Amino acid sequence: MTIATVTLNPCIDKTVSVEQMLPDCKLACTNIHAYPGGGGINVARVIRRLGAPVCAYWSCGGENGYRLAQFLEQEQVPHQPIPIEDCVRENLIVREETSGNLFRFGMPGPLLRTGEREQWRQCITQLPSSVDYLVFSGSLPAGTPPEWYRELLCAVPDGIPVIVDTKQEALRQALEVGVYLIKPNVHEMEELVGRTLSDNCAMEQAAREIIDRGGAEVVILSLGRAGVLLASKDGTERIPAPSVHLRSKVGAGDAVVGGLLTALSQGKSLADAARFGVAAGAAAVMTEGTELCRKEDAEQLFKDM
Repeated sequence: MTIATVTLNPCIDKTVSVEQMLPDCKLACTNIHAYPGGGGINVARVIRRLGAPVCAYWSCGGENGYRLAQFLEQEQVPHQPIPIEDCVRENLIVREETSGNLFRFGMPGPLLRTGEREQWRQCITQLPSSVDYLVFSGSLPAGTPPEWYRELLCAVPDGIPVIVDTKQEALRQALEVGVYLIKPNVHEMEELVGRTLSDNCAMEQAAREIIDRGGAEVVILSLGRAGVLLASKDGTERIPAPSVHLRSKVGAGDAVVGGLLTALSQGKSLADAARFGVAAGAAAVMTEGTELCRKEDAEQLFKDM
């Protein structure tokens, strides 16, 4: 049983620290690190750390693409690069030491040309039969038609459950196709349903609407530090997040998806898999930058839930 992840717009995440963010000043940076990034890449890294088989498919171009491949090989993450002409982007994450705040600067990413988009479609069409779950996670590169996202989802071979963690028009396209699971946050869900979701009842109703119209079989609504709301045809359940020391929220949502799929691939029920996902997300905020979660932390937090 293998889990495959799709990252159309991967990145190198560079993290630095400054004493204080001040305008018109030359800021001295310390604690400089670089990590592989992008939604599906991070999901694959989490799954690999948690001990499940995975393969990451990703757009690879330029010097940053070469660096990203090296990072994945160092972490022993099986991967399949899809060659593109433009360079993979580099994002910047700045930690302000005086406040502990994180400032995240996301770049738009490469342009995927017509031939490269077709190569991606063929890759999805030809996924091996060993793939049991397929994750589309992360943003679309700038200038990419959202309708192409729909084409990719329609190209997935029959019988492979599709998990989508994206936003805005790409997420709407996924719901029109119909997928197994989506993982929006509250703001993204409000964009989908076109109204404010001010309480649990409103959130549950919004999730039920998506399920009832066939957009997704399962909705995992991310509530940040409060955990998640799990909704399916069997009902809804609020799963609180364990209380842990916060170091960085970067990659926590990807850890939730990675933990969930690892647990599903190991035969756990959907409810228990969601709990393990929440535990993995909590374990991720205990680490610096986009270091993501440690297996022992995720397992212990799940045990204590």
